[in-house]
Amino acid sequence: MGGKGKIRRWRISFYRSSSASKNEPPQEFLCPISKSLMFDPAVVSSGETFERACVLVCRDLGFTPTLADGSRPDFSTVIPNLALKTAILNWCSKTGSERPNPPVYSDVESIVRSLMGSSDSPKIRVSERELLKAVAETPPVLFSHAATELNPRNLYSSSSSEESVVANATPLLPFATRPSCFSFSSSPSTSSEFVSEDASSANVSSTSSGEDENFVTRMRNLDVYEQEQAVILLRKTTRTNEEARAALCSERLLFALKQLLKSRYAAVQNNATAALVNLSLEKANKIKIVRAGVVPLLIDILRNGFEESREHAAGALFSLALEDENKTAIGVLGALQPLLHELRSGTRRSRHDAALALYHLTLVQSNRVKIMKLGAAGILLGLLKDAELAARVVLVVCNLASCDEGRAALLDANAVETLVAALGNRAESDSESTQENCVAALHSLSHGSLRFKGLARDAGAVEVLRNVAETGSKRAREKAGRILEVLRGPEEAEDGAEVDWEAVMKDGVTRPRHRFGKSYGAISSEF
Repeated sequence: MGGKGKIRRWRISFYRSSSASKNEPPQEFLCPISKSLMFDPAVVSSGETFERACVLVCRDLGFTPTLADGSRPDFSTVIPNLALKTAILNWCSKTGSERPNPPVYSDVESIVRSLMGSSDSPKIRVSERELLKAVAETPPVLFSHAATELNPRNLYSSSSSEESVVANATPLLPFATRPSCFSFSSSPSTSSEFVSEDASSANVSSTSSGEDENFVTRMRNLDVYEQEQAVILLRKTTRTNEEARAALCSERLLFALKQLLKSRYAAVQNNATAALVNLSLEKANKIKIVRAGVVPLLIDILRNGFEESREHAAGALFSLALEDENKTAIGVLGALQPLLHELRSGTRRSRHDAALALYHLTLVQSNRVKIMKLGAAGILLGLLKDAELAARVVLVVCNLASCDEGRAALLDANAVETLVAALGNRAESDSESTQENCVAALHSLSHGSLRFKGLARDAGAVEVLRNVAETGSKRAREKAGRILEVLRGPEEAEDGAEVDWEAVMKDGVTRPRHRFGKSYGAISSEF
C-alpha cells in the first residue's frame, strides 16, 4: 500500500515536471527587457534580439538597458527577425502554448521606466547628449534659405545658399536641400486660421530656451481639436525660425509627434508630418529624428497615409537622406520600395521629393544593391520618358550605373537605347544638365561591358553622340568624345583616324567619375 502510494506520487510528480518543461519557452524566445515571449522580435545594430515595442520605448525615453552580461545594446537600427518569429510560432503550435499577443505600449513603458529607476527625467546616452548639446547651441549655418526664401522659386533654379552634395566623388555640386513640399508662402492646412500670429510669435520667443512643454502637453491631449491646434502651431513656429527648430527638437516632443503621425484624422496627420519636415531642415536634428524611430512611421504614411501627408513624408525622407549617417539606416528600414512606388504614382511634389530621396540614398552601395533587387532598373528607365521627371530620375540612373550590379541590370533593361533616345529628344532643348547626365550614364555603362558597343550601335548612338560632341556643354562633349572613341571600329582606324588605344584602355579600367549637371531647386508647396 505504501509502496503503491509512493509510485502514484512519483508518477504525478513526473507528469507535472514534464508538462512544465514542455511549455517553458527557450530563453532565446524571451525578450531580455520584458522577459516575455516575443510577438515581433527585432535585431538591433549590436546583434541582440528584443521585442520591437521594447526597443521603440527605450529609444523614445532615451534609455539603454544594461544586459545580464554587462553589455549595452545599440538601438540605432532595428531589423525584423522573421526567422525567430517563425520559430516562436512553430514552438507555440507544437507545445499547444498560447501565441504571444501584441504588447501594449503603456505596459512596456512601465517596465522600461521601472528599469530606469525612480528618476522622472529620462536618461540620455552619451551620443544623444552630444547631439542635444549641438542642437542647443547655434550650429554652423549651412542653410541661409530660411531667412531669404520668402517666395516659391522655380523648380529648376539653383542657389548658392543651398548645401553642396558630393556625388560619386565628383566636385561639389549645388543641390536642393529642402523638399518641394516646403515653402513659406501659405498657411498650414485646414483650421490654421484659428491660431493667431500673436500666439505663434509668443511661442517662438518662449522656445529660445528649449521650452517645449506647451507643445507636448497639447499634443498629448485626448481632444483631437487640441492635437490639431498644437501641430498647426508647431508647424508655423518652425517654418522660418531656425532657433526654434533646434530648441524644440527634444526627445519628448519627437515622442509626442510620433503618436500624431499615426492619427487617422487628416488635419492632424498632415500638419504633424509637415512640422516634422520643418524640424528636419536643421542639420543637427536629422540624426536625432532617425534615431527617434520616425522613419518606419513615414514609410507607413507613404503606404497608407493621406495624400498631403504622403507629400510631406516623401519630403521628410529626402531631407533626412541628406545626412550621410542616415542613408544606410533609411534603406535598411525599408524606405526604398515605398519611395519607388511614390515616384511612379504620387503627386507632382511627392514624385519630385521621392526622386531626390532615391538619388541621395543610392549614393550608398548597399542601397544600390537593394533597389536593383526591387526591379528598379526598368521602372527608372520607363520614367525617363516622362519629361517632368527625367531630369531627376537620370540622377538615380547615374548612381546605379556606377556599380557592377547596376550596370548589368540597366543593360538588361535596354538602358542604352533609352538613354540614346532621351539624348536625341533633348538635343534641341535647353535641358543642358539632363543631356550631361544622360551622357554620364552612357559613359558609365561603357566601362567593363563587352555588350555596350553592340547595343550602342544598334541604338544609333554614334550619330546622337556626334551631335552632342559638337553642340553640347563642355563636360557633355568630353564624355561623348570618349564614348565615340570606344565605339570606333577597325575600318575607321584604317581610313586614317588615329586612335589612342592606350588612353582608351586606361579609361576602360578606371572607375568613372560623374559630375552631374545643374541642381533642381526646392520648393513648390507651402507650409
